[in-house]
Amino acid sequence: MKMKKQLASSLAIAFLTLAVWSCNQSDPAPKGDYVSGVFVMNEGNFTNNNGGISYFARENNTATADIFAAANGTVLKGGVQDYTASEQQGIILVDNSTAGQDKVQFVERYTFKDEGTIGAPDIENPREVIIVGRKAYVSCWGTNSDLKYTTGYIAVIDLTTKKVTKKINVADGPENLAYANGKLYVGTTLWGAGNKLAIININSDEATSPITTSGAANPVGIDANGKLWVNVGDKMLRINTETNVTEATLAIATEGTKTPGNFTFSNDLKSIFFVLSWYDSAGKEHGGTYKFSITDTQIAMVTPLIPRPFYGLAVDPTQGLLYAGVSPSYTQAGYAVRYRADGSLVDSVKVGIAPSGFFFQ
Repeated sequence: MKMKKQLASSLAIAFLTLAVWSCNQSDPAPKGDYVSGVFVMNEGNFTNNNGGISYFARENNTATADIFAAANGTVLKGGVQDYTASEQQGIILVDNSTAGQDKVQFVERYTFKDEGTIGAPDIENPREVIIVGRKAYVSCWGTNSDLKYTTGYIAVIDLTTKKVTKKINVADGPENLAYANGKLYVGTTLWGAGNKLAIININSDEATSPITTSGAANPVGIDANGKLWVNVGDKMLRINTETNVTEATLAIATEGTKTPGNFTFSNDLKSIFFVLSWYDSAGKEHGGTYKFSITDTQIAMVTPLIPRPFYGLAVDPTQGLLYAGVSPSYTQAGYAVRYRADGSLVDSVKVGIAPSGFFFQ
């Protein structure tokens, strides 16, 4: 009996070794300087076109300030609006202050080597990108020559050919994106012009009937129950993505002078963090960072989780730490400040100018 158990154990180990070997043979571990860590999107100063992406390993508290420049010997030549990645491919949205110089920059995901670009007229004033399968959807304000956002669209990119296959008209400044149940939800930035949440069927890449809202809609994302959360002014809407019906409305106490923003989910998708801020007569920003549960019936605003506002917020899905972007000015490096979910400070990492977003790998 003992020999059989030893034999069974040996066979199990052998099969496990074979399985691991087979897995490694078909799916080798990625190689490069940026395999696992935190990517920080630094907008930079718009007129100076000096945005970039910083990177650091989670266990470190120092960052490489501009990894695209480090990998390619040249800068991105614009402000960084967003970054995401799929499989071996990374996608950077670059917004240049000179008309016609905006672009989607492709990079190899783990080395950040240049893999080509898409520029104007296919990409103009890009704002946010989301990947669904082998397609990327990029919200673009368009040329915006009339300053009324009437030329906005969603650029559909085939990630295999790296070409824009379609431009779906979405006026009123298309911005934030969320995806669920075969539908891409598109928020707008221009208050009063459209007051709607646009919806695109990704199977046909056609716009369908939008959801009417009381102001400019800002989709935050999909929670643990598959519900879509949308910020509309001083309210949070919870929307059923099967029916597109608003199931709940939670008020945010803004006192008429404060602005909510930088919404992000906790790593378990059961809570939402956000910033509520305002400016004094001298132009100094004040405010705090708050948190509420997706099961709450009202948002408690008495005591902030963290008594300060931030330029950007995101939660690391693997560690659950809250990352906050601090921008002292548009002429000096900012910081990625890390907090635990209870609001206690962990540390800070010096990054680039105007850190506004994070990507975790």
